[in-house]
Amino acid sequence: MTAGLDINKIRADFPILAELIRNKPLVYLDNAASCQKPQAVIDSIVHLYSHDYANVHRGVHTLSVRSTDKFEGARTKVKDFINAASEKEIIFVRGATEAINLVAQTYGKANLKAGDEILITAMEHHSNIVPWQMLCEQTGAILKVAPINLQGELIYDEFEKLISDKTRLVSVVHMSNALGTINPVEKIIAAAHAKNIPVMLDGAQAIPHMAVDVQELDCDFYVFSGHKLYGPSGIGVLYGKQALLEAMPPYQGGGDMIRKVTFEETEYNVLPYKFEAGTPNIADVVGLGAAIDYLNAIGMDKIAAYEAELLDYATEKAKQIKGLRIIGEAEHKGAILSFTLDKIHPHDIGTMLDSLGIAVRAGHHCAMPVMDFFKVPATARASFAMYNTKEEIDVLMKGIESLIEVFG
Repeated sequence: MTAGLDINKIRADFPILAELIRNKPLVYLDNAASCQKPQAVIDSIVHLYSHDYANVHRGVHTLSVRSTDKFEGARTKVKDFINAASEKEIIFVRGATEAINLVAQTYGKANLKAGDEILITAMEHHSNIVPWQMLCEQTGAILKVAPINLQGELIYDEFEKLISDKTRLVSVVHMSNALGTINPVEKIIAAAHAKNIPVMLDGAQAIPHMAVDVQELDCDFYVFSGHKLYGPSGIGVLYGKQALLEAMPPYQGGGDMIRKVTFEETEYNVLPYKFEAGTPNIADVVGLGAAIDYLNAIGMDKIAAYEAELLDYATEKAKQIKGLRIIGEAEHKGAILSFTLDKIHPHDIGTMLDSLGIAVRAGHHCAMPVMDFFKVPATARASFAMYNTKEEIDVLMKGIESLIEVFG
């Protein structure tokens, strides 16, 4: 038992962790890109397709009712997991990326005009940069970027100075995927709300690592993806305050997002269905609900405490390796260790570690401006989850040392 977790029991719940990669035990340290799935999630999807599957909302027959109950039951689980005020505030989308695009193209188009400003930070994922650039091209709005320091932290005073009478939206990452930095989102939201500016948080990285309470945070929008939360890919969530969502126009037109259609006009459906056009990703919504059940049974606070132990251990070990540079050393940081090695390209690091059965990510991590700031082409990134162990970190560090020897 570590930090109140039975790690061996948790690992046994994830069938893929028993895989051999190149005849070596898999050491999976690419969790920031996507987490592996517990058997309970896999079983929930198989069971739905084997016993309960039909289209949702439209049918009165037994299978449709069963599917609808499971689908809407998952919405309630998401609502409770992030402590939203109502199921009406939970919109199912393909992932965090689609959620941000939805807000940009509905709330953004309806509320921004030429000369208005959107404020983000220099540590954002491309998903929280490009949709705003597209909106600026469409509306004439201006994208403002708050700087970071060499520890990978937001320079908060500079951020606050950039909030102006022209700022119409603040959109910031809760936890950086490239650096692990956890932003002071409570302060950010309070500062923006003092000027009646809504705030969106990109929670894709934060949600698997810590308890999130959207009412306590008082954010206006919160987005995340299922696949980073031990759930399926192709499903994500947009949380929005009900009054904001009700005022926003639909994102797409089609079935289920309508109440009445004639050739002259269409009356849109109520929340949350107004934003869920067409047949939804039924099975993966159910799988996301199963992932939330699984995490609730373990406890997010216990997961956060254990992963903090892992990060501390990995950071201490990494600092003992000559020629290793950690990229991102924020005081408040999640379970991500990004690094470079002298004279060894990150892609070579990733390839060589794979030969040892170790899965890390190498590249710009969809955060090219972060790489530019640190003057590196890319980093290698080891990212930890609740099923990882200190022994696996030892394997990683031994692998890194062997690389350094090979490259001389």
